[in-house]
Amino acid sequence: MTAPVKIPPATLARLAKLGIHHRADLLLHLPLRYEDETRLVPISAVQPGMSAQVQGVVAHSEVAFRPRRTLVCRLQDSGGELYLRFLNFYPSQQKQLAEGKQIRAAGEARMGYYGLEMVHPKCRAAGDDTPLPQSLTPVYPATAGLSQATLRKLIAGALGSLPLDDTLPEALRQRMKLASFADSVRLLHNPPPDIAASALEGRSHPAWRRIKFDELLAQQLSMRAHLRQRGKRAAPRLAPQHRLTAQLINNLPFALTGAQQKAYAEISRDLDRPHPMQRLLQGDVGSGKTVVAALAALQAMENGYQVALMSPTEILAEQHYLKLRDWLAPLGIAPVWLSGSLKKKDKLAAVERIARGETQLAIGTHALFQEQVQFRKLGLVIVDEQHKFGVQQRMALRNKGKAAPEDDAEPPRPPHLQGGEGGFQEPHQLMMSATPIPRTLAMSYYADLDVSVIDELPPGRTPVITKLVSDARREEVLERVRAACLEGRQAYWVCPLIEESDAMERELQNAIETHQALCAAFPEINVGLAHGRLDSAEKARVMAAFKAGEVQLLVATTVIEVGVDVPNASLMVIEHAERMGLAQLHQLRGRIGRGVARSLCVLLYQQPLSELARARLKIIYENTDGFEIARHDLLLRGPGELLGARQSGVPMLRFADVSEDAALLEGARAIADEMLRDFPEAARLHLQRWMANRHDYLHA
Repeated sequence: MTAPVKIPPATLARLAKLGIHHRADLLLHLPLRYEDETRLVPISAVQPGMSAQVQGVVAHSEVAFRPRRTLVCRLQDSGGELYLRFLNFYPSQQKQLAEGKQIRAAGEARMGYYGLEMVHPKCRAAGDDTPLPQSLTPVYPATAGLSQATLRKLIAGALGSLPLDDTLPEALRQRMKLASFADSVRLLHNPPPDIAASALEGRSHPAWRRIKFDELLAQQLSMRAHLRQRGKRAAPRLAPQHRLTAQLINNLPFALTGAQQKAYAEISRDLDRPHPMQRLLQGDVGSGKTVVAALAALQAMENGYQVALMSPTEILAEQHYLKLRDWLAPLGIAPVWLSGSLKKKDKLAAVERIARGETQLAIGTHALFQEQVQFRKLGLVIVDEQHKFGVQQRMALRNKGKAAPEDDAEPPRPPHLQGGEGGFQEPHQLMMSATPIPRTLAMSYYADLDVSVIDELPPGRTPVITKLVSDARREEVLERVRAACLEGRQAYWVCPLIEESDAMERELQNAIETHQALCAAFPEINVGLAHGRLDSAEKARVMAAFKAGEVQLLVATTVIEVGVDVPNASLMVIEHAERMGLAQLHQLRGRIGRGVARSLCVLLYQQPLSELARARLKIIYENTDGFEIARHDLLLRGPGELLGARQSGVPMLRFADVSEDAALLEGARAIADEMLRDFPEAARLHLQRWMANRHDYLHA
């Protein structure tokens, strides 16, 4: 092995921008593509559109103005000539390409002003005895100020000076039929010319298979290790008392579905354990997640603990507050509402009630985890639409419970858990999502969570018919809305977010203008308006009037995406549906179909449609199942956007693809448990190679 070369501070700063913080990270900075500089092509054989490397003598070189300042060189070999053209160049390049110099030029040939030419080819001095490279030339992800030559030199140094020991035990490697790590890394950085470029750039070569497996294995090990660590942390045991929960079930005007009962049973068992629950409750729009969360909250309250329920938007948090207030009032429980828009006096009163332990349930937005909010005895945190919160926000709320209990009535804990981490008990955590997660995604990104799925809609939900309608037929849509409202039914008219720098203002203006236009078009109908800028009292008044049937048509921004439940609303019009994502369209559509009337969702779109917009509308038109829509969404958008994972702290994948590499993921999932159990040192070294210096909060 060679001694490593000292890297200048400026280069270190640029490497950090690429996520390279240690020399070992250079090993896994793999090429985007390759250039074949292992052979020379006679100039006479070069055709337009062909990428080639040629060698010859510069027969003529000049700076021309046609129409801008351009360096033009005529390169000749024994059988032909072509031109090299540079729009941006330095004096050193002029010198390198002076008449009589022998050079190699690599680039794509095309027909130009002078004839066959290469524009900005890669050039270097070369004699007849200059050897050709023995491997394809890698092209790496780069950043400003960091050249390919510098990256190649640094990576070559890392390959020559760092150990490439295999972190996968030999028996497991043989079982998975994988190439060795050292062979794979060396090949990907310096592939021989006889390897098909498609296998390298399509990442189907066995060397790529090994790298992708290792990355998936690191992700699984990381989350499984976190899962095991959770088992060492202390949480209050919240045993089912069957008092408040039974009362709520008896008071409900509907029976729980089998899926709801199963989900609550899983949550109830977790709450009765002395370790913090981290469970994801996922279910399609309208599947009844809120009542399951209410039962979990009551189980915590039955044991004398407080519950915090956090939602990403004020309107959704308020919907939860109103619904739970109505359900829990007969049980003698009055939730506290906390949001950023509350008056200072009301907010202070709510914060004091929470701190004194007078309220058992606090419901709100991110205001719940502000520094001044302190819980006396927090036992359960419920996070709705959890992927819309950053990981540090979720941690901040969970850490509100990290205080030694002062109440003598605390349930007894086993001796080996008394004190936990520094005397602290963590609250249990229940996360809810109406964005169904495809199985491969759940296996990859939620491997450290327990998952409950409500895969059954409550009885009485009617299927929603979806129609795609061009904006040119707007008058027909208006007539359909008028007829529905005059027949005694209700409708939504949704205005989308306009993607500009002043997006919120434009969205608001769009909704106000639409409201004015519809009021003028329907003088006989009461048209309401709901948007995110309304104060809480006005918003509550509008929503209450719509729910009571006093407002027949509600014009709204996407604030009604989640949480609104009006069974009599059976028609929805979504303007500019082509601008919206699949998950949002599915969420909005879920606001109707909650009563007995046949429901219709009209997606108004404007021509011309982009290919992506056309694909989205086709998927939402053809599918009503949220899991199937999420599967298509994964293919269209990728996991990071679908999960909100770019802000969540989830370790993102650079090389593997959870859709295409499902078989590798299955293998990595199985081997992760085996490595942690039988090869703990190998597991540690594997994580060190792949996760070193990466902030990985692991679904905190």
